[in-house]
Amino acid sequence: MKQPSKLANILIGLLMFGALWQILAWLIHRPIMPAPGEVIPVFFRLLPGELGRHLLASTGRVLAAIALATITAAPIGLGLGQMRKLDRIFDPLIAISYPIPKIVLLPVIYVLLGISNFSKIFLIAFILFFQILIVVRDEAANLRPELILSVRSLGAGRRALFRYVYLPASLPAVLTSLRVSVGLSIAVLFIAEQSLTRYGLGYYIVVKTYQVLLYKEMYAGILAMSLLGLVLYFILDFLDRQVNRHLYVE
Repeated sequence: MKQPSKLANILIGLLMFGALWQILAWLIHRPIMPAPGEVIPVFFRLLPGELGRHLLASTGRVLAAIALATITAAPIGLGLGQMRKLDRIFDPLIAISYPIPKIVLLPVIYVLLGISNFSKIFLIAFILFFQILIVVRDEAANLRPELILSVRSLGAGRRALFRYVYLPASLPAVLTSLRVSVGLSIAVLFIAEQSLTRYGLGYYIVVKTYQVLLYKEMYAGILAMSLLGLVLYFILDFLDRQVNRHLYVE
């Protein structure tokens, strides 16, 4: 039996989600749970205005955090994967730091960096940093020795190894770690934006709508944040598949 395509799966998933939402609205039958037919028009009405501004602020923070985490964690992960002695020195620190829920460090980050847009970006990047670091390090460390030796036999130095061996091998690892961390990034963004800011979907959902009982507008904000995570996930998934396909063809 032929499996449905990815696009078909997405459409089926959206229809199932909408149906469950509608059933829940019928069962609760109160203003706190408006039906999708009530929320979606509000979403499109507000998107060009206030909701759109908050969505842009949140999108900018997530993209900046992804860029910051990638340009810092990927080179360090590659370095640790290539230099086993250095990895053994830092491995205990990484092993202790990785499981700590980084969101609890938000007050510390505010104290050290101030209550600013950058502090929120830094928190998300800090979480993504360890995801990327560990995956890239392990990918670089697990490269087949004969592959490295064959490239070295052609006269390649450390820079050539990095460009033609380690970097192509680590790029799919970076995209995979980002893809599986998107949901966590959006959740942390939501918490970080709930206070001490004036723009962002977290602020819009909690302060601008929930606290003043604007339930349709609140669900429109939730829908916007959900779509932000969904779109980022599928973009990263597409890039991951394209990179893997290109490497396989090469």
